[in-house]
Amino acid sequence: MLKQRITTAAILIPLVLALILLPPTVYFAAVVALVFVGAAWEWSLLAGCRTPAGRGTVVAAAAAIFIALLLVWTPGLLAVLTLAGVAWWIGCCFWLRHFTFAAAPNAENRMLKLGAGALVIVPTLASAILLHSGPKGHWWTLLALVIVWAADTGAYFSGRHFGRRKLAPRISPGKTWAGVYGAILAGSLVALLGGYLLGVRGGGQLVGLVLLGVVTVGIAVVGDLFESLMKRHAAVKDSGSLFPGHGGLLDRLDSVFAALPVFAAGKLLLGL
Repeated sequence: MLKQRITTAAILIPLVLALILLPPTVYFAAVVALVFVGAAWEWSLLAGCRTPAGRGTVVAAAAAIFIALLLVWTPGLLAVLTLAGVAWWIGCCFWLRHFTFAAAPNAENRMLKLGAGALVIVPTLASAILLHSGPKGHWWTLLALVIVWAADTGAYFSGRHFGRRKLAPRISPGKTWAGVYGAILAGSLVALLGGYLLGVRGGGQLVGLVLLGVVTVGIAVVGDLFESLMKRHAAVKDSGSLFPGHGGLLDRLDSVFAALPVFAAGKLLLGL
């Protein structure tokens, strides 16, 4: 499995780097929106939509929202949507404490989870555009993602070698507190190095960026757990099978959905 994951990552990483670093924001945003349409398709299954017509309706609605955002976005609107995403992920922590909340497969819970999906995906698109369109935006966007990638790697190896105490056994039995600590260490080191390379040399701002890296990793863990909870409710192992060894789009983006709004909002707060 590890070999398969590495092979898939080796193919995907150059594509993602090219998407972030080469095109102007308008093309970057369009491709990200297209990817997120695929994520909406997978989310519709986790929410409980079982028929092609129901899932197609969700995808069409998501595409319409994304197109509208791409046509009318302003820095103010992007900032508001980003803050809405931060508020959602803070509130999501309370949902995670109640495993059975909205677990029953009924119409009311299906609509609730579809609404949650909108709060997961739309603010992430907004925060991605906000990051990418700012000064040195390509590189700040890359830093946000590298923090998440480093945290994921740190969590994997520290959890594998030192993991004993489970983080949330009912939601994701494989995750441990040791994995969280490894993720925080890796993510904060990347934030420190990335900030320095991006010219953040003032002591206060650099410390603030490292702390933002810690918070970003912490909320990324929440995003990972929330998608795991939705999969538990839907009784599926992966959100999809698009990436061998990695699952579907949501399985690769769950941490990113939570991390990007928090990182973008923190960057604004720090004046970076």
